[in-house]
Amino acid sequence: MEFSMNCFDFLLGVDANVGWAIGLVFAVIIFLGAGIGLGILIYKSYAKKTVGGVKEECEKMKKEARDESKTYLKEAKIEAKEEQNRLRKEFESQSKEQKAEIARSEQRVAQREDQLIKREMAIDKKSDLIDEKKKQLESKEREIDEIEQELKNARANMVSELEKVAKLTQEEAKQILMDELLDEAKKDAVVKVKEIEQKAKDEADKKAKNIIGLAIQRCSADHASDIAVSVVELPNEDMKGRLIGRVGRNIRAIENSTGVDLIIDDTPDVVTVSGFDPVRREIAKLTIERLVSDGRIHPAKIEETVEKVKREIEQQMKEAGENAAFEANVYGLHPEIIKLLGRLKFRTSYGQNVLKHSLEVSYLAGMMAAELGADVKVAKRAGLLHDIGKAVDHEVEGTHVTIGVDIAKKFKEQRNVIHAIEAHHGDVEPQTLEAIIVQAADSISGARPGARRESLENYVKRLEKLEGVANSFDGVEQSYAIQAGREIRVIVKPEVVNDEATTFMAKEIAKKIEAELEYPGQIKVNVIREVRQIEYAK
Repeated sequence: MEFSMNCFDFLLGVDANVGWAIGLVFAVIIFLGAGIGLGILIYKSYAKKTVGGVKEECEKMKKEARDESKTYLKEAKIEAKEEQNRLRKEFESQSKEQKAEIARSEQRVAQREDQLIKREMAIDKKSDLIDEKKKQLESKEREIDEIEQELKNARANMVSELEKVAKLTQEEAKQILMDELLDEAKKDAVVKVKEIEQKAKDEADKKAKNIIGLAIQRCSADHASDIAVSVVELPNEDMKGRLIGRVGRNIRAIENSTGVDLIIDDTPDVVTVSGFDPVRREIAKLTIERLVSDGRIHPAKIEETVEKVKREIEQQMKEAGENAAFEANVYGLHPEIIKLLGRLKFRTSYGQNVLKHSLEVSYLAGMMAAELGADVKVAKRAGLLHDIGKAVDHEVEGTHVTIGVDIAKKFKEQRNVIHAIEAHHGDVEPQTLEAIIVQAADSISGARPGARRESLENYVKRLEKLEGVANSFDGVEQSYAIQAGREIRVIVKPEVVNDEATTFMAKEIAKKIEAELEYPGQIKVNVIREVRQIEYAK
């Protein structure tokens, strides 16, 4: 209060407006302080009341919680007793059931024990019976041993008596018996083999004849054999002198340009063309014919005519090869192979035109392949190309088979086609059905009547070799090659070769002929054994 009064006195001493404002501020501050103090006093009294209420509430809640806990404890004890009673009852019931099950198990075990005891007793009885039977068997075995020993002794005595009577040892008698049995077995085997072979031959011949007959009928090939012409007819004898020319210049020009030899002899109105190459021989023939027809014969004209004929022949060969491939229905051949096929038009084998032979083999192979279910395209292609090596065999070393294989490989032919070419003369064993068909078709085309001709000298040599093979066997008396070498009749000595051995001899002769000789078609081996008794009436 003193401070307030002092302040008031101070304010009175200043300007009235300022003093009034300051007094107002101080009054506000004083009232605020008084309000704050009063609020604090009110808050404290409220807080005391609130805390007291809270304490009372807490005490009340504690009391209620104690009462509830006592109630829950009583209820839990009651529930625990009830659960204990329930569990006790369940345990008692389960224990009763387990005791009953144990009792039943004990009863079953007791029954099993009784059964086992009974079985043991039965086994003991059976073992006793078995022992008795063993003893009986042992006694019987001893009796059997004694009987066997007696039989052995009796057999030995019998064998010795038989040896004395027969004057033969046991080994000798065995050998005689084995020989007799072996002869009988051989006879039976020969009869059986003959039956099997005859049946197989009948079936195979029937099917083969059917297939081959159909193929040949459908083929309708030309049976006339063509040969390369090597003789040129002249209109008169004066033409020979003109062909020779002054000091032989014309004939030398012809021979040098064509690569052949001209033989001009005393044969009237004929000039013979000699040359190993059939194409060159054909070129020379056409050149001479055109020179004779033209009448102008001199070296320049000869060379001009030869060149023109060569171009024409090459075109003819190309057309012939294309026509052959078209007729055989074989496509995709290399152009060089087409040319080589055309060269075969001027090549002959035993008087048979090789190109026509190749076409015929292609036809036959295709037809047989169709009948047998083989690849028709491969068979026809291989049949057409099987003799392709003959087109250049006079220019390249080796057989026409190896040359043909090399040509086919060079121009990327199929593997099956190459193999068929290689196997068609038996140089290798045929591994495919198509190769076997081509081999058969080649034999049919070459062996049919009128297909080929053979020189007398070669024919006689072949028959002599055929008879020589047959005569090389022991027991052969005579052999005759008949039917142009398609059959060999062999007459054996009856005292050396018996009836059964003739079958084996025929097979061996056939195998040796196949291994050592070359021949068209097939050869029939006929072995004949006959016994003749001769007496003279005097």
